[in-house]
Amino acid sequence: MPWNKGRFIGPKPPLTPKQVLAICLHLQREQRLRDLALFDLAIDGKLRGCDLVRLTIGHLVVNGAARHRVTVIQRKTEQPVRFELTDEARESVLAWLELRGGTLDNDVSPSRSRKGQHLSTRQYARLLGEWVEAIGLGRSAYGTHSMRRTKVAFIYKRTGNLRAVQILLDHTKPESTVRYLGVGAEDALTPSEATEI
Repeated sequence: MPWNKGRFIGPKPPLTPKQVLAICLHLQREQRLRDLALFDLAIDGKLRGCDLVRLTIGHLVVNGAARHRVTVIQRKTEQPVRFELTDEARESVLAWLELRGGTLDNDVSPSRSRKGQHLSTRQYARLLGEWVEAIGLGRSAYGTHSMRRTKVAFIYKRTGNLRAVQILLDHTKPESTVRYLGVGAEDALTPSEATEI
C-alpha cells in the first residue's frame, strides 16, 4: 500500500476569513487566553512556527503597551522581518501577558513541560490541530504553514499585489511567492478577462 494513501500531501491551504473567525470565537468561548494570543500572533505575524514560538514579551510590549509593529530576526534566513499587530491581536496578547506575568526576556508562550523554555514547534502544531478540529476541519489538512499563508493569501486575493506579499513573507524571489501562494494561470487570466482597453 502506498505510504501516502488517504493522506493529505502537498502544501497546506490557508484558512479562510470565516474559519479564522470561527477559531477566534471558539478560543474566546473556551477562555483559552494563551491559545487566542498565539493564534492572533500566528495570523498577524506571518512567521514560521520556529520564529513564532520564540517571541519574547520584549518583542511585543513596550512601556506596558502592545507594539503596533514588531521586528523579529528570522531563524531560517537570519534576516529581520516586520509585521503589524491588529487591535484584536494587541488586546488578546495583553490579556494573556497580564495573566502570564514575567519580564521582557520571558517567552510569550512558555512550555509547560520544559521549565524555562518556550513552547516547541511540535506542541504548536498540536495546538493548531486542536483549533481546526474544534471548528469541524480535518487536522491533517492544515499545518503551521497554513497560519503563515492565511493573511497573505487574503491580501493577495484582495489586492493582487504579489510584490507586497513577497515583502511580507521576506521572499527574495517572486517565483517563491508565486509557488507559495499557489498562483496559477487561472489567477492571471481572471483580471485579464475583466480588463478592457
